[in-house]
Amino acid sequence: MTVNAGAAVAAATIRTKVRIPLRFSDGWATGADVYTFTGLVDGKEHLALGLGDYRTAEVPLVRPHSECMTGDVFGSERCDCGPQLRESVERIAATGGYLLYLRQEGRGIGLYAKLDAYALQDGGLDTYEANLALGRAEDERDYSAAAQMLAALEVGGIRLLSNNPDKARQLATLGVEIVEQIPTAAHVSVSNVRYLRAKVEHTGHTIALPA
Repeated sequence: MTVNAGAAVAAATIRTKVRIPLRFSDGWATGADVYTFTGLVDGKEHLALGLGDYRTAEVPLVRPHSECMTGDVFGSERCDCGPQLRESVERIAATGGYLLYLRQEGRGIGLYAKLDAYALQDGGLDTYEANLALGRAEDERDYSAAAQMLAALEVGGIRLLSNNPDKARQLATLGVEIVEQIPTAAHVSVSNVRYLRAKVEHTGHTIALPA
């Protein structure tokens, strides 16, 4: 999705903060302060997880992570979302920062449409071609709510943990200072290598794929 240059979004406010202990399937555990918000522009229930010494981090490490039920919850290997989530939480906890859990399933097209796109990919289309074949955009995500969340948390500059250049472009357009962009690791499996290659070749994701 394209955000107009100079775009501005209304202010959001913190609604709730609650401490939650986290434990991943491999046994690694940490704690997070989970924030909810009022006034997010899209009306969705996005979350911000404050990890590590996030309050004192001079330039917090921030990962905007789009919801992926199949990968995050069920461990699907058709994408790299679950491993990216696990990696990001640990890296952010080590340095201090936020994971923004954004309710933008399937690059913004929704869960059912994402699964429809999977069926088209099984027929030979790549991940972007499948979205277009469904009459949707290649990527419908909008990071306006993420910018609102960071403003409500009084975060200025960030170190952006992402392989996706569009996240950096949108956030910068929305007034977020990107001090540094840091890629996540390459989480490659037999089932997702074609998907990852499409992201590298089509939208310039910084993923170090095997030859």
